[in-house]
Amino acid sequence: MRDLKASLRCQVRENLKRISPAQRESTSSRARVTLEEQPIWQHAQTILFFAPMPDELDIWPSLPAALAAGKRVFLPRFVSATNSYAACEVKIPDADLTLGQFGIREPSESCPQIPLNRLDFVLVPGVAFDLHGRRLGRGKGFYDRLLAAVRGKTCGVAFDEQIVTEIPVEPHDVLLHCILTPSRWIQL
Repeated sequence: MRDLKASLRCQVRENLKRISPAQRESTSSRARVTLEEQPIWQHAQTILFFAPMPDELDIWPSLPAALAAGKRVFLPRFVSATNSYAACEVKIPDADLTLGQFGIREPSESCPQIPLNRLDFVLVPGVAFDLHGRRLGRGKGFYDRLLAAVRGKTCGVAFDEQIVTEIPVEPHDVLLHCILTPSRWIQL
């Protein structure tokens, strides 16, 4: 199973390298428009974002839009003591963020936490997704543990190149409710 997942990660990462910066920008923009048109987005009051890494679809501009719409916005913060992520509120992105343990933007220590089961909507990064709501992460299991505690709707966020026929699953893997790509919204 581990080798199968590692091979799939390599294959998808090679596909992602072929996307030009201009394509990344235009397709990310299309995906954000699609996201913000969804009823699940419009009705959500508490949303967990993620700070995209360079190879991930850029949903970041939707964060200030969510704040402007009166939604409460959260980002994962890695908690070393528990080796897990906590959801912490971000009110002013420029002031509330710091570089975390993995070199990813995350809320500073002063940002308050919310129990994961109180989130309405969670935007989920990943290396690959399939059309059954299965997700292949980076291999550490951090998001799997986070998703296991979430009661709200979960949405995989990906370029179309990250959609594969089938993701191998293990007992701890959590199925997603929907998937957003630049070309479609997949409700599961």
